[in-house]
Amino acid sequence: MAQDIKNGSTHLASLRDGRSVYINGKHAGDVTEHAAFRNAIASTCDLYDFQADPDRAELMTFETESGARVNRAWQAPGSYEELVRRREALTTWAELHGGFMGRSPDHVSSALLGQLMGIEVFERHDIKRANAFREYFRYARDKDLFLTYVIINPQADRSKDWGDQPAEDLVASIVDEDNEGITIRGAKMLGTSSIMANEVFVANLQPLRPGEENLAFACALPMNAKGLKVLSRKSFEEHAVSHFDNPLASRFDENDALMYFDDVKVPWDRVFVYKDTDTCRAQFHDTPGHTMQNYQAQIRLMVKTRFLLGVARKITETIGTIALPPVREKLGWLSAKVAMVEGMVYGMEAAGHLHNGFYVPNRNLMYSAQVVTQELYPQLVNAIRELAGGALIMLPSSEDDLRNPELLPIIRKTQVSGHMSPEERVKFLKLAWDALGSEFASRHLQYEMFYAGAQFVTCGHSFRTRNWAESTGLAERVLSARAAPSPAAARNAA
Repeated sequence: MAQDIKNGSTHLASLRDGRSVYINGKHAGDVTEHAAFRNAIASTCDLYDFQADPDRAELMTFETESGARVNRAWQAPGSYEELVRRREALTTWAELHGGFMGRSPDHVSSALLGQLMGIEVFERHDIKRANAFREYFRYARDKDLFLTYVIINPQADRSKDWGDQPAEDLVASIVDEDNEGITIRGAKMLGTSSIMANEVFVANLQPLRPGEENLAFACALPMNAKGLKVLSRKSFEEHAVSHFDNPLASRFDENDALMYFDDVKVPWDRVFVYKDTDTCRAQFHDTPGHTMQNYQAQIRLMVKTRFLLGVARKITETIGTIALPPVREKLGWLSAKVAMVEGMVYGMEAAGHLHNGFYVPNRNLMYSAQVVTQELYPQLVNAIRELAGGALIMLPSSEDDLRNPELLPIIRKTQVSGHMSPEERVKFLKLAWDALGSEFASRHLQYEMFYAGAQFVTCGHSFRTRNWAESTGLAERVLSARAAPSPAAARNAA
């Protein structure tokens, strides 16, 4: 059964496709060999090897109607039980990277799955475009492709609309079309994990106004499409000293990138929305697309907060403060917050409903979880840093210090722990710093605070999807209820 499942070797080979990735002012060449990307790509390949193991195939994969066996992220659940089973697979994958790969292959596949669940939105727009989307979903699913997406426009001058920006060809837009397809030119972001993905889904999550129809499209392209240039941010992996010193940054720096479409031709069978500003919105918000993609993000974040909780406890054990009442109080607070994240994931599943025959999570609870966790993540990081004190600062400069016979005795005297050897203490605290205070950690802090949008955006989603009639109706019923007579009044009436 597992022989036909996509594995790491298959994925690695698929990335050697001549894509145009740039970093440090140069063309990266083969990204699978480049020092800025190769370890993160290897970590992605580990995910595929994990699902292809015959002992895990049933947990991680399912068989499509065409006979392909692919990751359960592509599976459309028809019941609460199937949604939970799907979540168990996504959770298991996230545990392999501690939740630090925010755009692992199960993210965009979840987004496209949710949009397929609301295919009628595409059909109202254009039957041909709907059929193109349906066929592309089947293609990407049966190939078990790793998809990234760019659905945000460059920030630029926030005081102006995108169509009014002074820079020419700033935002990706349709500049030409013919019988074969459309041509797009301009930039999109934030292509997280694009360097290790097979294809890119291009769309507009942000609102568009009338007159911006040339910006209003959705399509999909292979990462080696002619004219597609990928501009990587600084690689934390490339600057990681070693696995010992940077155990997270050296393996899980999934990267972010700006994508510039330099007159890229998109065939019509890869165009899903065409010059329709409202359908650009609707493909995410009138389908379960936005719900499913952010439900996956909350599953991943649930795993990540569990990881951080484990780091917090191990820090207090390492430095010998675990028995102090204030420390136990703080650990209890952290535990309660992590349990809240877990409870919200389980709650959005339990309160889910059927949509076109598919069982989807409760989107108001999902958006509420986003609002809460945007505030919570920096609180967790700060609380754990407080528990650590100076332990995260006074560490050897690198693993090489432990190899120096003159320095090793000093390190062993000063890096003392009642729970582990000095070498083990240093290794663990290096992990903690990589998760909490390094440049890699700072990127994750910013990511968890803003990947779903600014807080006014997520609060707006929470407001928009709340059943206000239920709450205000309850208040009105209590207000209008007749007061019960007092005991004295009852006796007088008798």
